[in-house]
Amino acid sequence: MAKYIMKRILIAIPVLIGITIIDYGIMCMAGSPLEMLKGPRVSQAAVEAKAIALGLDKPFYVQYFVWLGQLLRGNMGYSVKSYQPVSEMIRSHLGPTLLLMGVSLVVSLFMAVPAGIYSAIHQYEKGDYAVVTFSFLGSSIPGFFLSLLLIYIFTVKLGWLPSSGMTTLGTEGGFGEVLKHMIMPVIVLATSMAGSNIRYIRSAVLEILQQDYLRTARAKGIGRFLVINKHALRNALVPIVTVIGMEIPVLFGGAVIIEQVFSWPGLGLMTMSAISGRDYPVIMGVCLLSAVVVLAANLVTDILYALVDPTIQLE
Repeated sequence: MAKYIMKRILIAIPVLIGITIIDYGIMCMAGSPLEMLKGPRVSQAAVEAKAIALGLDKPFYVQYFVWLGQLLRGNMGYSVKSYQPVSEMIRSHLGPTLLLMGVSLVVSLFMAVPAGIYSAIHQYEKGDYAVVTFSFLGSSIPGFFLSLLLIYIFTVKLGWLPSSGMTTLGTEGGFGEVLKHMIMPVIVLATSMAGSNIRYIRSAVLEILQQDYLRTARAKGIGRFLVINKHALRNALVPIVTVIGMEIPVLFGGAVIIEQVFSWPGLGLMTMSAISGRDYPVIMGVCLLSAVVVLAANLVTDILYALVDPTIQLE
């Protein structure tokens, strides 16, 4: 296992470098932050001086290697807009994003796993049709539309829940305050994930239930609860783990839109602000973090395969 992990980490290094090259190239083609400075009150000389100060007067490949050299020394650069260190900006916004993502992932699993198993056990019954209908609705409704619908119902009409921020201005915050602000974003993210996960789990459990060893277990008189929860579910965990591993990067990206809608002070809100302002260092820092999250999620998924199914050998 240790050799496998080390091998995957070594493979991840050139992958990360390739991702950063592509991201940097796309970002440079999208436009320059100097375009945000141009105006009737800003002279061309001032724009050129700013380009020299930011190193934007150099060719693309020179800019990239300068950024990469600073990154290898532990410096992710400074924001073009606020002049803050990018690493500190990411660190200050990472906590709210991880909180929102973690709670949403747990809630979605509590919704999807029992619903998927129930749907598979009661195939073609009314409960199965109801669960499948919910899964299609959850995966097909756009997150921003559901967000606006919840805001209209619970904030505008009923006035029960706050629609923006992590705490109410003028209050000391606290667990209860954060919980109230987190309810609607978590519902949106968890509903979307649970909708797709239910179908994967239902399909995996249905396939396992048709296996010969489960028929043998039933013939031996083992109770239905043990047949399903001990024998069937354990063998259906491999595709379930795959789904969870795929959801982490999707959740990381989907939180960007939801954080923007609910003004949640996480990485998503910071990323959208950096994109609108063409803040190169901040955008590259977030892209690098996203790539690391995707590679780490794939590595953890592979390790969980071996823990769930001892017959899988990682080499």
